[in-house]
Amino acid sequence: MNNGPLNGAVVAVAGAAGPAGRAALLRLAEAGAVVVGADADAERLAEAVDAARYAHGGATVTGDTVDLLDLQATRDWAERTQKDFGRIDGLVHLVGGWRGSTSFPETDLADWELLEKLLIKTVQHTSLAFHDGLLRSDRGRFVLVSQSGAHKPTANNAAYNAGKAAAEAWTLALGDSFRKAGGEDGPTAAAAILVIKALVHDAMRAERPNAKFAGFTDVTELADAIAGVWDKPAQEVNGQRLWLTPKP
Repeated sequence: MNNGPLNGAVVAVAGAAGPAGRAALLRLAEAGAVVVGADADAERLAEAVDAARYAHGGATVTGDTVDLLDLQATRDWAERTQKDFGRIDGLVHLVGGWRGSTSFPETDLADWELLEKLLIKTVQHTSLAFHDGLLRSDRGRFVLVSQSGAHKPTANNAAYNAGKAAAEAWTLALGDSFRKAGGEDGPTAAAAILVIKALVHDAMRAERPNAKFAGFTDVTELADAIAGVWDKPAQEVNGQRLWLTPKP
């Protein structure tokens, strides 16, 4: 019997169909959580949900096709989740995307238009939709995955780095809201940022068997770190950047 902090917790995963999402669904289900995945890709989401259910028989893992670029659709998802399961204890934000250029002057602002939606809007919408529910929880956690370039931007990654930096700032503002709501006793909910350099998974290794992937974080390690945010008290992780790669 799993008696850890995630046992019986209801955790929503935004961007659940990608490699990081799949790993997170598996890890959270293993820890005894009820996991509610959302993604825009219904087919890939169904595969990810099935894989997590199959790996952990008896685990409650569900999938919702949600357009997280639509605030009302995101709010509806949050409300539906709380109605179905009675509570919400976490939102893990794994919606990503990358665009780069060969140099700073060659930056295509169309890349920024796309990244602003994927990296920032989805954070805004999920945090606004789940804020009150996470505050009601005795173990509410909002987890953002960010990238080290937000702290040392590079010429060819201006749009991506700026998007990640904005997402971090938004998440820290959410953490401040949790802090203020907690008053003298401190926050009961926490907003935390996991910072990586890049992710790697088995399919990438298979495609490039000779690549070193130096400094990359395996998606299973990221999933462990996500689950680990519940192992620490809210005061310890709220408004914090937890580095999974050396600081630049």
